[in-house]
Amino acid sequence: MTWTGLVFPLRRTRLATKVIMPVLGMAQDTGKLLSWLKANGESVAAGEPLMEIETDKATVEIEATASGILSGIRARAGDEVPVGQVIAWILEPGEALPDDAPPLPADAETSAVSQAAEMDGKTAPTATPVARKMALEYGIDLAAVKPSGSRIQKADILGHLNAHQTEKTETRLTPASPKARRLAAEKQIDLGALAGSGPEGAVLARDVLAVEDRALPAGVYATSALAASPIWQRMAERVTQSWTSAPHFYLVREVNASQLAAWRNQSKAHTGKRITYTDLLVKLVAAALRQHPLANAAWHQGEIILNEEINIGLAAAVEAGLVVPVIHQADQLSLSQIADRREELIQLAQSGKLGLKDLQGGTFTISNLGMYGVDIFNAVLNPPQAAILAVGRIAERIVPVNGQPAVQPTMVLSVSYDHRAIDGARGAQFLETLATLIEQPLTLLD
Repeated sequence: MTWTGLVFPLRRTRLATKVIMPVLGMAQDTGKLLSWLKANGESVAAGEPLMEIETDKATVEIEATASGILSGIRARAGDEVPVGQVIAWILEPGEALPDDAPPLPADAETSAVSQAAEMDGKTAPTATPVARKMALEYGIDLAAVKPSGSRIQKADILGHLNAHQTEKTETRLTPASPKARRLAAEKQIDLGALAGSGPEGAVLARDVLAVEDRALPAGVYATSALAASPIWQRMAERVTQSWTSAPHFYLVREVNASQLAAWRNQSKAHTGKRITYTDLLVKLVAAALRQHPLANAAWHQGEIILNEEINIGLAAAVEAGLVVPVIHQADQLSLSQIADRREELIQLAQSGKLGLKDLQGGTFTISNLGMYGVDIFNAVLNPPQAAILAVGRIAERIVPVNGQPAVQPTMVLSVSYDHRAIDGARGAQFLETLATLIEQPLTLLD
């Protein structure tokens, strides 16, 4: 029998999209699921916020990588999940879960936000996770909100706020950071009664915590935002792990900073931008790392990993602790581009809006405490990176010039190395190259 003229249409099918616990770096083992921003069975669009996670680096929103129906949630709010583990799927309408998918836990739809929205022993009305989160931040009783559909949506919360601006909710609209609102709600503190220390009088977390501090008896120290912060606790764990597992050694060198200062002044005048010494150091460090790839390496599972990209992290202190946003491919950026990216990252860090892309992929870290008047310090390695640069302040010091004492602006550099990935000689060569570039920065233009 001959088959002719028959056309069998091909049906394109998309495999179920896995939702996994993301990884920010090679040294990260787990992430904590803070909340689902979509409920099981709810539609989600690609690029739309799907969940909030917390790692040792930051608390970030994770966006959906595909459009469809969130299904098969297998992790609850508060769960500590190994990175790479599947915690849900995004399916097309009518598509079934994979055969190997585990059964859905009965209470997996209950997020941290919905749990916190239970007031006075009564469960709040049905609402989307985003609506519940907004209600928690603004101190709104969901029972008082009239839904426009089958359940309370974000628009219903906004409508409720607009309708009650002249009532008690007026004080809840006091400018405040999200963390300050959460703390105030937890501690039952009226934001409207606080004098904010933030921009335009915005209430910050430290303002809320200060109320609790003043209420304590003399001699009793209240748990601060840093000590209570999960980010701070995780940072403490990571630093302890780094300190106890990585064999640190340090190389220190004082360098003449007169040409660096001149370069900064010229760059500010030429670009019209706020060029900082950190921007200059990022540019110079990136150039030195290109010549010394071992200083840009990582120690991971008993092997030296040579990173192809030069991605420089900047240790930054924020309200919740320490974060390290990353300037990617720093060796390919102009000084003006570095300054723009550094300013953007710091603003995101201070507002708690750093994303995964801002924290991933660092290969080397700079910690600059010069603005705090620190002369010299040794930094703890940021695993799995092989090195970190600690920078002190620029100060006028007496140094020999042509055999005679002279006053010159100098700065002290201290590089911490992981001895498993780099030895003393190669570490010294990197520091020599960096010192030369700092003292003669215009050689970059040759």
